[in-house]
Amino acid sequence: MREQTGGVVDTARAERAMHEFLTALGIDLRSCGMRETPARAAEMYAELFAGLRSDTAVLWAETMTEDTAGLVAVRDIPFYSMCEHHLLPFFGTVDIVYRPQSGRVAGFGVFTQLAALYAARPQLQERLTAQIADEIVRGLGAAGVLVVVRAQQLCMMMRGERAHGTRTVTAEYRGAFRSDAAETAAAWKMLGVHE
Repeated sequence: MREQTGGVVDTARAERAMHEFLTALGIDLRSCGMRETPARAAEMYAELFAGLRSDTAVLWAETMTEDTAGLVAVRDIPFYSMCEHHLLPFFGTVDIVYRPQSGRVAGFGVFTQLAALYAARPQLQERLTAQIADEIVRGLGAAGVLVVVRAQQLCMMMRGERAHGTRTVTAEYRGAFRSDAAETAAAWKMLGVHE
């Protein structure tokens, strides 16, 4: 099933809601620096959640078939997302390893766009990792996929536990990397992890 996309952004409504939200928290929006904050915040969140209005199908429009059977890795793709629990940022890197099926590959930039698209929505790191892996299988037909996401979660650093410097790591396996130990080891080796 294709990822569902959201509707049109009602910026005026979002601005009114942000105004009400900030006022409810006791913030004086009449002060010089705060007058335009509701509008700026509404525009910012529309940009941060633009992935809700995007379709992944366009990413796979120009795949290529090459005479290759080896693994392909794209490492250290930067991403920024918003935790859906507290609407605070989490950010880090995505590593992707895949084994092409019948030589079908995509340009490396597709993977950075894919990570950015799924990160641009209210997210959980675990879901982000799984969505990227599933999309590579669906869109590229890869025989095996390993996706590793390393992130810092500001909700852990700014509130609650205040666990400064903590990094979270999630991994998802698909296809051959889920069922074949040698394939899995080879994928991890591409990422610089040796057993």
